[in-house]
Amino acid sequence: MVEVDNKIQLVTFQLGNEKYGIDIMDVKEIVQMKAIRPIPNAPIYVAGILNLRSMIYPIIDLHRRFRIEKPELSEDDELLSGFVIISVEGRQIGIIIDKVSRVVPINTQDVQPPPKVISGIGTEYIKGVISDEGEYLIILDIHKLFDPRELQQLDRLSR
Repeated sequence: MVEVDNKIQLVTFQLGNEKYGIDIMDVKEIVQMKAIRPIPNAPIYVAGILNLRSMIYPIIDLHRRFRIEKPELSEDDELLSGFVIISVEGRQIGIIIDKVSRVVPINTQDVQPPPKVISGIGTEYIKGVISDEGEYLIILDIHKLFDPRELQQLDRLSR
């Protein structure tokens, strides 16, 4: 996380019934929902690929990766669903989100260590949690979402 005076900025979004955040420095862009092309024999958590402005991005379904149920979304919420394009180890990867929220500044000293398990997500993927407006915000460590072998598989998919 990039810290300025013990503060960081997180891009926040909803996935299932939980609220998540990613360090803004790891986010390339947020894209509205578009058609994804499925890839045969891809790992179960890979939804497919997205061609965006002549760039091919592998799209990861964190619902599948973390075994999270997709929520019922209203028409208004569906307008806020899409992808967050993140940068992991020099690779651009898209993750499906249910609803983008906002960018929030947080104090790093307010970040608590993650509980043992949150909604089926292992603590290895979580940097910490913070209380945000009476709810918990789970801060994802995107650099630990994929092991080197998985990143190589994603490279092959985006060619």
